[in-house]
Amino acid sequence: MQRVANCILYNKGNVLLLQKPRRGWWVAPGGKMEPLETVLEAVIREFREETGLTLVQPQLRGIFTMCVKNGEQLVKEWMMFTFEARKYEGSLLSSSAEGKLGWHPLEAVSSLPSSPMDHAIFDHLLYLPGLFVGRLEYNEKEELLNISMHPPAVSSSLPS
Repeated sequence: MQRVANCILYNKGNVLLLQKPRRGWWVAPGGKMEPLETVLEAVIREFREETGLTLVQPQLRGIFTMCVKNGEQLVKEWMMFTFEARKYEGSLLSSSAEGKLGWHPLEAVSSLPSSPMDHAIFDHLLYLPGLFVGRLEYNEKEELLNISMHPPAVSSSLPS
């Protein structure tokens, strides 16, 4: 099973996000875990590789199971561990091989182009305290079918 770790970094009312070139969606910087890495080691390494910044004391905020299904059949499954941090060291890269980096006001994040999954996760992590555990289900066309989140969602970002 693939494992991914990412982090939302806060600084003076802003959050650092990465705009991926494939769809132009803004995401929390992060990436795939290496063999034998802990989720904490992975998020620090991936965040530094993508941004140039070293996270200081990132806190785990979300554990998400992502599933791709064909009808009722499971096609692919992976785990995503989402952290938040409020302190960092280093200087932001002027350009990242992974996409465009940008600081965004907290209140503007919900209006940025992002996947329905990221909007749902941002709804939780940016506005509510605590750890969230969820499952997100997709079809093979990468369309989000279902979100279950504990505690339940603040608002639903699923398309109508």
